[in-house]
This record gives sequence, C-alpha cells and structure tokens, in this order.
Amino acid sequence: MSIRIDQWLWAARLFKTRSLANQACRGGKVKVAGAVVKPARPLRENEVVEITHPPIVRQYRVKSLAAKRVSAVLARELVEEITPAADLEKLELARRDPLGLLFASRERGSGRPTKRERRELEKLQGT
Repeated sequence: MSIRIDQWLWAARLFKTRSLANQACRGGKVKVAGAVVKPARPLRENEVVEITHPPIVRQYRVKSLAAKRVSAVLARELVEEITPAADLEKLELARRDPLGLLFASRERGSGRPTKRERRELEKLQGT
C-alpha cells in the first residue's frame, strides 16, 4: 500500500493544511532518500522523509500510513522523529535567541527593521 506524500504529511500533522504540505513539496523542502519529491509521489512504510525547517533539516521515519487526518495521539503512531539531538538543540537555541543574532530571524509580524534597528543589529553582529 502507498499514499501521496503530501496527504501523509498532513495526516501525520507535520503540516497544518494539505495545501501547505503540497507547497513544501513543490518548493523543494521535502526529500525522500535524499531526492526532492513532488506532492503526488507515493510514500511507503519505513522510508525516511526530510523536511527543511530553517535552520535545520528534520528527519522522520514513516511507521505507518494514513489517508485521512487523525488525532494528535494517533498521529504519533504514524511517524518517528529521527532528527539528531544536536540539530534539535540548534533549533531550540534559535527559538531562545531574542535578538536574532545567531540565525538572523525576526519575530513574525514585526515588519522590516528600521534603519536604526538594522544598524544596531549589524553592530552587535560585527558586520
């Protein structure tokens, strides 16, 4: 048995909507066996799926398949995260970085930095 990868990503709750999963596949953010995949690619059990979530690439092993979205408790049975611990620590560090100095990110909805903010950030970063 196989299922479309975008459908499984949505059913396993790795993406909030199926269209977001579809866009991620089309945008080259989803890989299986090291190759970028299209949304309609059939997915099978025990395959490793890599999803780019800057600043890291998260890796998941497909434990079982589901065509329809399931509850969060049941979704844990569909997927096993195999991302290395060092990468998860890097992601946590990026989330705790209040000024965005390490990974140059800003809070969502904060808009573009003003000239003054940009100069202060550049001064702190040493650029």
